[in-house]
Amino acid sequence: MPDKSPLSRRRFLKTAAGASALAAVPYFVPGAALGKGGAVPPSERIVVGGIGIRGRGMHDLRWITGHADVQFVAICDLQKKQRLAVKEFVDNHYGTKDCAMYPEINGFLEARPDIDAVLIATGDRWHAMASILAMRAGKDVYTEKPSCMTIAEGRAVVETARRYARVYQTGTQRLSEANHVFCIEMARTGRLGEVHTAYAHIAPWDAAEMRHDWLPAVAEPPKDEVDWDAWLGPCPWRPYNPAYVSGGWRGHYDFHTSCIGEWGAHTFAQAQAGLGCGESSPVEYEYVANDSGDGMVTHFASGVRMILSRGNKYWHGSCGERFDGSEGWAAAADGYAQPDVSSPALLGEFQRVVSQYVARTGRSLDHMQDFLDCVRSRQRTVANPEVMHHSMTTVHAANICMWLKRSLKFDPVKEEFAGDEEANRLRARAMREPYVY
Repeated sequence: MPDKSPLSRRRFLKTAAGASALAAVPYFVPGAALGKGGAVPPSERIVVGGIGIRGRGMHDLRWITGHADVQFVAICDLQKKQRLAVKEFVDNHYGTKDCAMYPEINGFLEARPDIDAVLIATGDRWHAMASILAMRAGKDVYTEKPSCMTIAEGRAVVETARRYARVYQTGTQRLSEANHVFCIEMARTGRLGEVHTAYAHIAPWDAAEMRHDWLPAVAEPPKDEVDWDAWLGPCPWRPYNPAYVSGGWRGHYDFHTSCIGEWGAHTFAQAQAGLGCGESSPVEYEYVANDSGDGMVTHFASGVRMILSRGNKYWHGSCGERFDGSEGWAAAADGYAQPDVSSPALLGEFQRVVSQYVARTGRSLDHMQDFLDCVRSRQRTVANPEVMHHSMTTVHAANICMWLKRSLKFDPVKEEFAGDEEANRLRARAMREPYVY
């Protein structure tokens, strides 16, 4: 595979042809183009493109273009209005008209060997597929969560990143936020004593059991407006309805990972990090007779428990995690000025705990910056493919437990359920041609 890294472009610019081109400029080269005044010269910038940017993706777009060492150059989106919206934002940001638009992912990846990394913020059904295609094309990947629809998809992302030596970050950004880092480190380093239980937040809307019906059929728009076949991607064929395209896909089995996946994609990774199980999954899932999974107890091989919780029993706010140990507890969620702790004295260690984490890992407390740093260094990100896969395996196993309405035992090494063929069949879904990996 051709070398498409930033380094190869820098080598090119140092060739005689590159030098001659620069020499041909007769009078003036802007200082920003040379890296003066704090600007990053083009040869040192990470060239980025986007796939499926809207909603949360626009937040990510503002985030990544806010880094001076990034040049965002192209958007691939199967909706024309979104292509135009992203182009308008990017062109206004840079004061140019240069952002290119592409309606189809394979053509986009083939046409842009100059792109180093892609930002993926499609609907859930496309996260893994787009990541796999991009990594095969030599791109590093930052993708929104939930990052896979099945256990099998998660494993495919891991193997693709490994085979093609790609940097990958999933958008579980709380792994890089100081309040959550503090709680995770308090549990991981023994400052709470022997941790016996973690709690992980699941979304307070929808249910674990999702819809299997279809929305009423509506005449499809022109392909240039919305490519409906591509929108469905690997999912089964369904008749077009505009509600799907505007976000109404949530709660449907074909397209979603339930209330458990909606927030569990974040919080399971947070809780598992503090338990030292970031690259493993629970071995047992206890069925609870409700519609959401609230109160489900999962057990790790170490004997430590992680309990799924809906509502604000253990925190206030959203996407929270809590760790209970023999000498205290700590919890955090969105909107906290500081973590909640069992004793005010624990907060006295806040700065030291977070500083020690940064010193030990060398990581930024900016999730996007961690990704960009790793694009340059080729080190693993904090939310690397293995962390994503094992936390999402927990999501999928908990969903399967709820769907089958029985407790399950799981082997996180073999990635299979013990003695339960019906559960094992649900580790993967049929994928519609040609959207297969």
